[in-house]
Amino acid sequence: MKFFNLPDLGEGIPEADIVEWHIQEGDHVKEDQIIVSVETAKAIVEVPSPVTAEVARLCGQPGDTILTGAPLVEFVSEEEDSGTVVGKLATDTASPTEETFFIGSPPEDSSVSRNAQGSVNELASRLGMTLTEKPAQTGYALENPEPLKGVRKFMANTMAQSHAEVVAVTLFDDADIDHWAEGEDITVRLIQATTRACQAEPALNAWFDGKSISREVFDTVHLGLAVDSEEGLFVPVIRNADLLDAKQLRTQINAFRTAVKERTLPPSDMVGATVTLSNFGVFAGKYATPVVVPPMVCIVGIGQLREEIVSIDRQAVSHKVLPISVTFDHRAATGGEATRFLHTLIAQLEK
Repeated sequence: MKFFNLPDLGEGIPEADIVEWHIQEGDHVKEDQIIVSVETAKAIVEVPSPVTAEVARLCGQPGDTILTGAPLVEFVSEEEDSGTVVGKLATDTASPTEETFFIGSPPEDSSVSRNAQGSVNELASRLGMTLTEKPAQTGYALENPEPLKGVRKFMANTMAQSHAEVVAVTLFDDADIDHWAEGEDITVRLIQATTRACQAEPALNAWFDGKSISREVFDTVHLGLAVDSEEGLFVPVIRNADLLDAKQLRTQINAFRTAVKERTLPPSDMVGATVTLSNFGVFAGKYATPVVVPPMVCIVGIGQLREEIVSIDRQAVSHKVLPISVTFDHRAATGGEATRFLHTLIAQLEK
């Protein structure tokens, strides 16, 4: 028998959820034939077969989560077991007897289940416990629990990581944009203002490693642009955003929005951001505390554009005002650096 392990689907994605099998046990498949659709934290990916062979067993059902490197399909073969990556075969040390392959329903009567159970028994014995003992439960028991999958599960894990690792501080202010021309491209202006702020105060355009207490400050701006969808939040990265003109930025924005809607955005387009922009105000909300996702140091949040009475030469007038929220990791940037960043951002918008 020959096992095909779930390949790395890009940028070290740790797992994927089975969406749909395109084959059945006993089928004879050809090399590069699409055998299964899986959903990662960032996209739906169609996985091709690495070989021409007969399918002996499918290692999971739709809805199951499979770890990268864990068995996905068992083929009838006289060759030694090996894993693969999409597009080419590669030797993998993973074998069908390793533990923790499945988060969901493992194959019945499998060595995976037996070995995992044995390890649990051994650990329980060392701890002086028996498997009949149950740990105390906390919180509320859900009556109809629905496991999070794909993008939403990734979001939950990422937010938990941020809460545990980042020392977050948020600054709030407003930009008076009453002078803007009718039909001004707000998103493009926001991106341009953010890149100028990064250039003025590079400490906010950086990554921070909390374990080594070190940072990397970047000369160019790779801007993550939060895009909402029914499946969850996607953050594609506009690379070298500081070098693009307004037309190029708009083209990139439109392409990303289309790709998010059609779920064709490749994982490679959602990594490497050095700063993030979230325009939540297109829906509602004045101010917020946007969440910094490690290793980044800063995220800019934009609230809902509103009319507000302001004082101009001691005269009360109605102006268009844009609320701004800037969250930064205070381990990596000082309050002075963050306020200078915000000052530049406002100044660029009010030009």
